[in-house]
Amino acid sequence: MSSAFEHDVVHNLICRQGRYPDIATPEDWYRALAFTVRDRMLARWTASIKNYAHHQVKVVCYLSAEFLIGPQLGANLLSLDLEGEARDAMRTLGQDLDTLLAVEEEPGLGNGGLGRLAACYLDSLATLEIPAIGYGIRYEFGIFDQEIVNGWQVERTDKWLRMGTPWEIARPDVCFCVNFGGSTQMQTDERGRLQVRWTPARQVKGVAYDVPVQGYRVNTCNVLRLWKSEAVETFDLDDFNAGDYYQAVEEKMISETLSKILYPNDEPEAGKRLRLAQQYFFVSCSLQDMLRLIDASNTPVQRFADRFAAQLNDTHPSIAVAELMRLLVDERLLPWEDAWIITRRTFAYTNHTLLPEALETWGLPLMQSMLPRLVEIIFEINKRLLEDVRRAYPGDEARVVRMSLIDENGSKRVRMANLATVGSHRINGVAALHSDLLRETILRDFAEMFPERFLNVTNGVTPRRFLMLSNPSLAELIDKTIGLAWRTDLTRLEALTSHAEDPAFRKAWRAIKRENKAVLADRIQQRLGIAVSPDMLFDIQVKRIHEYKRQHLNVLYIISLYRRLCRDPSVKIAPRCFIFGGKAAPGYTMAKLMIRLINGVAEVVNSDPAINHRIKVVFWPDFNVQNAQAIYPAADLSEQISLAGKEASGTGNMKFMMNGALTIGTLDGANIEIRQQAGEENFFLFGMNAEQAEGLKSKEYQPAGYAEENVDLRDALEQIDQGRFSRGDREMFRPLLDNLLYDDPFLVLADFADYAACQQRVNDTWHDEAQWTRMSILNTARSGMFSADRAIKAYCEQIWQATPEDIDLTDFDDV
Repeated sequence: MSSAFEHDVVHNLICRQGRYPDIATPEDWYRALAFTVRDRMLARWTASIKNYAHHQVKVVCYLSAEFLIGPQLGANLLSLDLEGEARDAMRTLGQDLDTLLAVEEEPGLGNGGLGRLAACYLDSLATLEIPAIGYGIRYEFGIFDQEIVNGWQVERTDKWLRMGTPWEIARPDVCFCVNFGGSTQMQTDERGRLQVRWTPARQVKGVAYDVPVQGYRVNTCNVLRLWKSEAVETFDLDDFNAGDYYQAVEEKMISETLSKILYPNDEPEAGKRLRLAQQYFFVSCSLQDMLRLIDASNTPVQRFADRFAAQLNDTHPSIAVAELMRLLVDERLLPWEDAWIITRRTFAYTNHTLLPEALETWGLPLMQSMLPRLVEIIFEINKRLLEDVRRAYPGDEARVVRMSLIDENGSKRVRMANLATVGSHRINGVAALHSDLLRETILRDFAEMFPERFLNVTNGVTPRRFLMLSNPSLAELIDKTIGLAWRTDLTRLEALTSHAEDPAFRKAWRAIKRENKAVLADRIQQRLGIAVSPDMLFDIQVKRIHEYKRQHLNVLYIISLYRRLCRDPSVKIAPRCFIFGGKAAPGYTMAKLMIRLINGVAEVVNSDPAINHRIKVVFWPDFNVQNAQAIYPAADLSEQISLAGKEASGTGNMKFMMNGALTIGTLDGANIEIRQQAGEENFFLFGMNAEQAEGLKSKEYQPAGYAEENVDLRDALEQIDQGRFSRGDREMFRPLLDNLLYDDPFLVLADFADYAACQQRVNDTWHDEAQWTRMSILNTARSGMFSADRAIKAYCEQIWQATPEDIDLTDFDDV
């Protein structure tokens, strides 16, 4: 056999899977190749663990309910610099690497930006050689697979583990019990100290499953540790012998539901209970694991915060504040004051939303029934907090009410954002505007009392997956033009600026963009049967479907453009393909209506022979990381049109920018910083700013008046009302129309005229090929700030005080 790599692939095919080459399927070859790559990662992982233990380093623990890690094979080949060797080896073995890459099932362990950000940050932590562990849940069924049936979203079960995955390693020896329900009893120990004992009604066991996280071209390999729930006793022999066969396995079935599905529908009470149980389950397992690791290193528990920095990725893991206090006070018998200092030094909290409905709260009765000891601890934290507030602001009882961890308006609820804030030494927003609004609005009282805790860390995305892996042709052109240094320091892309005026470079840039568009157009044809020319302007909006992201603003513009062309075919427009993608939460009726409207408009426009060579509308189903890798490189225009003041940051906007797309957007989230970096002249700005939007909403906003004043807008709404895009059904979109005309909470109608005018500027610029290409190059050249590496460096320096650790492979020379 011509190479060790080929030998290892065949060895893994035969010895790990019991297959031989003559009968192996593409799935078999994929797994053999994946195991071969994983073996090389595990040697680095072992070396990393050995190094961390030997030097007693500080470890970053990233606690997140989501990790949207995407397909692993391509990313790991890139990080290990093995793609060329793997491609050659598989070719020799009669296999095509690209075919095998397409076989991989994507882990659906996240819903969108939150989970993808967590995955990007794990990538950067490993690449920057920072010791780190990601902690989350091993959901058996991840985010649903989306199908479009008669224009409607239909959710299908995501069975990503049905064939198993070669990337995880079960750790049955790393497991912890998690308590639920029951009661607490106070008692006095032999030294006269008051202690609390929690007697649970039931326990669930959390078992670790590890996924290695390889850094780019470094020896560091960290870990994503995911918890699977199991019954403490999987089988009750007494029940079985008594003939109660169902009761014998009931505990196993109930326990395993905790890690069964990502984000159950939490509208019914059972869904709320399950989601709260999931959150407590994974943070309790994670904190117990951290205590296990500190014990293994013979480090006193008093130094816990010196060895671990724990980041709360939004409010989902915020119950960790109370759980660490329980573990330190009840289990490790530390005085409350000492435990509280350790807890606050350990945790930091990243807030990801300004939407009040997205700030998690839990009904107090629910929490008391499920987590009685945690509620007692929260009450004690709250008591001490409010005493401090009254001392700092005497007589200001309104402030006391606002800052309380318990919302007593109506049925009592526990405010998880308040708990995360008071229990953390740093609280950050994820874009400059978002952090400012965080301090000025939802956490204003805390920011006034603890100003030193608040800071901004603008989000970032990994250039490894979203430029090097997804757009290799562009990465190769950049290599040839400015060298390789940009791959580990994205700010080096700035050197492309001097090439923006070079006709030869611009020609090469355009050729790559067109080829990427041709690839996407071919996929659209194969998947959806829609013929799209790569010479069209690809205008793309892919993200979670939500009213505040305003996909319906985009759709109203498309309808108005379509109607203009119907009335006057001589109108000069750039032929344009509007591409949408994204999932609506299963219980979010309005978002599902928005998807149906997009598909209804696509049905009409794409079937109109007089128009469909000038406009196409595409809804790409089941948008995920794998699909995104084909979409971002093909984009000419990136739609970032949320109402100003509503998007915390966004990360899709950064991925589009890296790949040379121009942005049409509002002054919202990271758009502001993207515009600053790219230059105002290289960004299509429209709409109200956050202050203007709030000002308009504070008045008696009359959205119907905007429709009356704008002929194109009025006509678009009338077309929807008349059933043009619902096959004659005039009631289908009635809730959406009524929402826009009589409420319009996200000011879609108010921003429409400016959005349409801005789209005309896009149209005019597109006709100047040299100008558009220059703007595209400059967007990529100035995207360096939006690397996840920059964000992680900021977290390390300003929040975690974590430092790089060089990994020595002396004992692992064969890797």
